[in-house]
Amino acid sequence: MSGSARVGFVGLGVMGQPMALNLARAGTPLVVWNRTPARADPLRELGAIVAETVDDVFARADVVLIMLLDESVTDRVLGRGTAEFGRRVQGHLVVSAGSVSPGFSRALAADVRAAGGRFVESPVSGSRGPAEAGTLVALVGGEPDDVERARPLIARMSKHMVMCGPVGSGLLMKLTVNHYLNVMLAALAEAVHFADSHGLDRALVQDAIMHGPMAGELAGVKLQQLVDHDFETRAEIRDAYASTRLIATSARAAGIASPLLDVAGDLYREAVAASATRRDMISVIEAIDQRSRQLHLLVGEAGEAGEVGEAGEVGQVDEREV
Repeated sequence: MSGSARVGFVGLGVMGQPMALNLARAGTPLVVWNRTPARADPLRELGAIVAETVDDVFARADVVLIMLLDESVTDRVLGRGTAEFGRRVQGHLVVSAGSVSPGFSRALAADVRAAGGRFVESPVSGSRGPAEAGTLVALVGGEPDDVERARPLIARMSKHMVMCGPVGSGLLMKLTVNHYLNVMLAALAEAVHFADSHGLDRALVQDAIMHGPMAGELAGVKLQQLVDHDFETRAEIRDAYASTRLIATSARAAGIASPLLDVAGDLYREAVAASATRRDMISVIEAIDQRSRQLHLLVGEAGEAGEVGEAGEVGQVDEREV
């Protein structure tokens, strides 16, 4: 790839905009498009061409990165299934950074290749903060020659690249990482809720965790959000819920169980249903709080009916039977 060749970037949302900004700051000539044009203003200030249409992006760039919300948006923006799709991708390298299913990515790659283009998947591990700092971890899948062509661009947006294998393997790795992430953050929220319910100060919980073996960069960020009661989006809870569905679907297709993920997914679903606003995934603590309120109501109703055991527990289990 020539150092002066213009690169396309489609999708300037929470993740896409800071990723594109890092490319621009690294000296990459860009042509960009976003459904909401105002998201492109900071890139225009750095010298990027702001295209009026997706066709303009493909007309001006041989390599086009896409960072789009989901599979349906990806199909719609690329025009997949229409004559426009073939005209757009022919002779282009398409690099997809979005979080879609491995099967969708494989099928999209096959369609791009059939139309005379090339394809690399490069989903990322990290949220808005790492995207802004250029410290994402890229999980790359594709043919070696295509990956090598995309490598310099991916490197400008990330601190590390994991070469996972053919198309589909990068997204399987993304699902693996998100499996751990989704369960871990639900567990962190539950632990803080447990502390709240016993009168512990959240700042002290933060101090205890961050000076122990569970300390880490992500835990630090999420604990600070919980201390500040700050649910501004770093990683949106709707995306977390969608991620749990992708993972669960892949797990079922492989005939494997995912019990912890399934519980976490229910909590993210409940948190999404309870709020109409865009909020960070750590707001899952509110779904846990709601479950506790429901439990208190059940305890009260059981007590009124005389169904509470001597220790004041509903459905109390005799320890001798365990």
